[in-house]
Amino acid sequence: MEPIRLNKYLSEQGVCSRREADRLIEAGKVTIDGRKAGMGEKVTGQEKIVCDGKPVGQGAGEKKVKPVLLAVNKPRGVVCTTSDKDRAMNVVELIHYPVRVYPVGRLDKDSEGLLLMTNQGDLANEIMHAGNFHEKEYIVTVDQPFNSAFIKKMQEGVELKELEVTTRPCKVKALGKKTFQITLTQGLNRQIRRMCEALGYHVVTLKRVRIMNIHLGRLNTGDYRRVTPQELEELQWQLEQARMEREEEES
Repeated sequence: MEPIRLNKYLSEQGVCSRREADRLIEAGKVTIDGRKAGMGEKVTGQEKIVCDGKPVGQGAGEKKVKPVLLAVNKPRGVVCTTSDKDRAMNVVELIHYPVRVYPVGRLDKDSEGLLLMTNQGDLANEIMHAGNFHEKEYIVTVDQPFNSAFIKKMQEGVELKELEVTTRPCKVKALGKKTFQITLTQGLNRQIRRMCEALGYHVVTLKRVRIMNIHLGRLNTGDYRRVTPQELEELQWQLEQARMEREEEES
């Protein structure tokens, strides 16, 4: 095959997302023919590639596995990366699924709720594509009562000076004196926490309850389920619509 970037190759092999592949390469956990791989390096698939101690591709010696997409209810205190920087349990260890799967995007250590996990690199990359404006819904409780001005500012967009960006307009609905529902179409690092802090509030609990058409529902904390065929069909339709819209804008 034609040479392709190593992160894309690992993604297509169902090892991890491109973003996670870059982290693993940078951490020195990927080797090509016995040497540490470099960022941006290209491969043909004929090489002996090992990622995080496991052979990939032709050297893997594994049977072709069926596509998997899981909905997981991640507990607080569990991380989404396989980095050694945080000694906390990661979500891959938590669910201990018989087929190698990895998180689609991230949910920070102090947050809980819906996380998608898959072995399909292309699907993961499509869901995480920032230009697709995919909806993600959260239930948030802050440390003090808020007013209508707080809701209005959150909806219109909050300036995050440390990131030098103003957040996209979003949907926000009060559920109580200190609790609100928020639906975002972007995924900045710790975005909701940063938005609240910029307005003088601190997040006490943060729970993601929906990603696009996939809902957390009554899934118990720490449990997972296979996404249903109906959910997958709707998800793929939404991804295709977003892809077509993106291509029209770029043409």
